[in-house]
Amino acid sequence: MGSIRIRDESGALFFDFRYRGIRCKELTKLKSNKANIFKLETIMKNIQKEIDADTFCYRKYFPHSNRADLFESVAPTISPATTDELVAGAQVAQEVMKQTGMKLAIVNIDGVPSFSEFSDLWFTERKIDWKRSTQRKVNDILVKHLMPRFKGRRVNEISKADILSYRGVLAKVNDDGGQLSAARINGILNILRQILAEASDRYEFVTGFRSIKPLRIPKTKIEPFSLKEVGKILEAASSIYQPYLTIAFFTGMRTSELLGLTWNCIDLDRAQLTITQAWVEGELDSTKTAESERTIALSTPVISAFIQQRKNTQGIESEYVFCATNGLPFNRHNFANRIWHPLLDKLEIKRRRPYQTRHTAATLWLASGENPEWIARQMGHTSTRMLFTTYSRYVPDLTRKDGSAFEQLLSSQL
Repeated sequence: MGSIRIRDESGALFFDFRYRGIRCKELTKLKSNKANIFKLETIMKNIQKEIDADTFCYRKYFPHSNRADLFESVAPTISPATTDELVAGAQVAQEVMKQTGMKLAIVNIDGVPSFSEFSDLWFTERKIDWKRSTQRKVNDILVKHLMPRFKGRRVNEISKADILSYRGVLAKVNDDGGQLSAARINGILNILRQILAEASDRYEFVTGFRSIKPLRIPKTKIEPFSLKEVGKILEAASSIYQPYLTIAFFTGMRTSELLGLTWNCIDLDRAQLTITQAWVEGELDSTKTAESERTIALSTPVISAFIQQRKNTQGIESEYVFCATNGLPFNRHNFANRIWHPLLDKLEIKRRRPYQTRHTAATLWLASGENPEWIARQMGHTSTRMLFTTYSRYVPDLTRKDGSAFEQLLSSQL
């Protein structure tokens, strides 16, 4: 006769019964109390009844158990006379499971959960550390990519071969002719890596990610505008968008920071503004990183631009500096498609994303000889490393004075 017992390590209840001469143990998530024991005993009675009638189907009760595979080849033949009895018993068991909050996919006796169960737990535990936009991105990866692929597998069964095979699937061209970038593929696999790493720590198995390296990502293409191009753009821009473009070119702010900027963060008397938030996917969120919260010094053209923007938005009740008529930040995609790209086409300047205004600010500061540490603070970088590895090679193209200091030295000495 089967029974309900308590696991010493976790205090969780589990089924303990014999089927076809083999002792079977199947763990649940329920803690020991009278109500849970009573409900599981009801299920156990149905299981035992079906075992005695030789109508028991292991997979119906424990679909993710290794035991189900073991007994699959020796499943009993169900006669018409016992079919109704089996269905009724399964319905009772399912109803009890529903009432107790148990899932049909009960964890196996070794305690290792399925990928779907553990990823849900992992997401719940980790999301408190993330921004809202990050929560949405991770959830999107789980729902669209990882769950469809691995939801029926236990976390310790996902092998290195499985991961490499899935990486190959992600790299294929889809039906629309598109293809995921290396960065996107790495992002998807990084979530899988984190989930399996946490699971391996808790359930003591070796993750299949060992020795799998991320795909090589090409360097981000930086295409800053020259000072001459900046002048042409600002001169040709309409008075409505000229302040926005001036501030974008000469402060190095990200687009999300510009759109999330409110008037109370600007101090024109001290010629500075403070970045504390960003407009991400239609709502205010925290900045990209902790270092992105910073104070930016304002040049004279930027101060004049803010004064002009205040005049432009008179009559609109809004806390946001760059707002639409409804008081909310304007739509970045509409701006890019209707204002930005047509303006570049008109000026016969190569099309570039509006984000290149940030890169332009960095190269202009470097070209002017500003202190690299000051520039890094303005940009929200933790160090000057990015300046020298990413932006410095563009300085000669902007100043056309590369080697001039050495030339001056030679002229003075020789």
